[in-house]
Amino acid sequence: MGAVVTPSMLPVTKSGRTAVLESSFIMMYHDPTMTMQKFSSQARPELLDEVRSLAAAEGRQFQAVLDEALVEWVERKKGAAPRPEVIAHAKASIARHRNLYEELAK
Repeated sequence: MGAVVTPSMLPVTKSGRTAVLESSFIMMYHDPTMTMQKFSSQARPELLDEVRSLAAAEGRQFQAVLDEALVEWVERKKGAAPRPEVIAHAKASIARHRNLYEELAK
């Protein structure tokens, strides 16, 4: 995903919910009262080790990283669109650098 985001860098709403980046497309808020459901599954040991390592390196819980991965997978399957501000930034970049892009396309 890129840069590591620490809890102190995240915005907090008036209700005390902390913003967390759930994927490259959506911003969700972590609500400490959110209900989670336990489930059991299996995965390759090396994959689980990698996820645990990434979670530790980012200072996050394994379940948070797994939740993020599930959200991203569901978005991909549903064909989720990028956030409007991402589209606006891309359009502005195309407008600003149109000549360069046309030259590169030749």
